[in-house]
Amino acid sequence: MRGKMSSYFALTKPGVVILLQITGVCSVILHDLLKGGGISQNTIWTIFIVLIGGYLTAGGANSINMWYDRDIDPMMSRTASRPIPMGEISPSNALIFGISISLFGIIWLYYMANSVAAFWATFSILFYVFIYSIWLKRSTPQNIVIGGIAGSTPPLVGWSASESSLSMSYDSLESMFSSVTELGSMMPWLMFLIIFLWTPPHFWALALYKSKDYGDVGVPMMPNVKGGARTMIEMKAYTILLMVASLYAPIAHGNLDYSDSLYQILRWSCFILSLWYASTVWRIDLEEDIDENGRMPTAARSFFFSLAYLAMFFLLLVSSGWEIQGIIIGIIICSTLILKLETDSKNRRNAPN
Repeated sequence: MRGKMSSYFALTKPGVVILLQITGVCSVILHDLLKGGGISQNTIWTIFIVLIGGYLTAGGANSINMWYDRDIDPMMSRTASRPIPMGEISPSNALIFGISISLFGIIWLYYMANSVAAFWATFSILFYVFIYSIWLKRSTPQNIVIGGIAGSTPPLVGWSASESSLSMSYDSLESMFSSVTELGSMMPWLMFLIIFLWTPPHFWALALYKSKDYGDVGVPMMPNVKGGARTMIEMKAYTILLMVASLYAPIAHGNLDYSDSLYQILRWSCFILSLWYASTVWRIDLEEDIDENGRMPTAARSFFFSLAYLAMFFLLLVSSGWEIQGIIIGIIICSTLILKLETDSKNRRNAPN
């Protein structure tokens, strides 16, 4: 049994939130590298602001999600150990906690950063709670696709917080829309797109061997509604889109010409990285047996490799801010990590039972 503080912390889904906040931090760093030419004390301060505000708002949305899913979480092996099913926190207290830290995070970003950063954090909360959790999750197998918009916003929050000149316009809907979408660069929108396209194959790899859980509680995930074969087709399609999107990395960079060496190195390193991740999806074997941990080994491998892929993709983007030397170091780090992941995976497969 967790302590009370640990239980409230668990409500925020720290593993998920931390990964996404890393993308927000990368957005801050890359903004200052591309716009300011380097990392300063102001960069560190902005990272602090984004981490606090991003964690509170995302964690609050997750807490509200756990409150709403309190009827199905006890019936699913993946969620049965959450604080509410375990009786560690009452549903009403979880809801109050989620709303409270969400509001505090929005206010924090509004006053410590700017209104545009606060807008994107608010948008993420409302989209995740009302569009995904309450509406889509139990009504369509495309839930994770559309719902993925909420999880794709941290780079927008980070970039907006770094652009001190940004502020929301309230003159008209058109001016309001322009004020929150025109962030001064294509880069935060590329980051948004990468996370959005990454989410379905990332999550469906898990759903492939957890589909019975979802089916038993009436959640229409793609594998238990359309079957494994159809799910694989869609997963592969998203990885192809990821590869295409990767080719636009140097264009989003904004400071590069097609003839620049950095342009080509960034483009093809991002593409090859996405090609590697796609290969983990294409290597999923729907005919394999479930292992002693209840996992489909190749699907589980793709799921965990996808986490490394997202981190490495953002590493390449950030390292490109340090020109040729930076991207070369980024490529070396990514290549070493991929080699280790593949080697460890091969050793586990070949290990005697």
